[in-house]
Amino acid sequence: MCCDHPDVPEDQTNLAARAATVFFDAINGEKARTDQKVTIRIEKKIPVGAGLGGGSSDAAAVLTALNNTFGCPLSEANLMAIGAGLGADVPFFIRGVPAIASGIGDQLTHYDKLSKWTVLLVYPNVNVSTAWVYKNLNLRLTKGEKKLSKFHFDGRVFDPIRDLVNDLEPVTVGQNPVIGEIKRQLLSSGAIGALMSGSGSTVFGLFKNAQQAEKACSALFTCQEGSNWSFFITELLI
Repeated sequence: MCCDHPDVPEDQTNLAARAATVFFDAINGEKARTDQKVTIRIEKKIPVGAGLGGGSSDAAAVLTALNNTFGCPLSEANLMAIGAGLGADVPFFIRGVPAIASGIGDQLTHYDKLSKWTVLLVYPNVNVSTAWVYKNLNLRLTKGEKKLSKFHFDGRVFDPIRDLVNDLEPVTVGQNPVIGEIKRQLLSSGAIGALMSGSGSTVFGLFKNAQQAEKACSALFTCQEGSNWSFFITELLI
């Protein structure tokens, strides 16, 4: 396999390569693995260490593509089961619809109460180690005001003001204050809600429409002229 980004490994430590291995193990067994050859090329669009699930989505894409190529020998449930062995959020990308995740993140319940928010993503070019963040997370010391559960969303429309919470955020912000600054700038630029994505370092803001998101993006870009921040505008998957 190969990738156009220098920080992405091109060996079996890459989740995409591991996904191919476990797929062929699942359909043929380890003995037949050496008879199967595929070429994987990754054109990296999602920043590395950004908390956006780039590696997990690559793995899910490989599993799904191989399954389709070889005549769908595995059910979606099978794919999700072997995907969970690669990473807790790989099953989410295999299913590809909004969901409430429980367990370690691999037990998914479809959620259809999202509105079509426009999303502005701001990546401050800081590579965050997910392993480091979890190692330094102490839930007993987390003093977040919002305590959400799976049942919190039952039958309720998602509300950014009420529902956005990330217990990993204080840990990552403690080492990377720029994340907190981006969040403040997004909110002051009109975002209805803003939050760090995953373990960081990307921060997203939710806006009512594309025009408001574009205006905020322009304002943040102007304020940070000369910085190496990256900006992306997209919409929620609903």
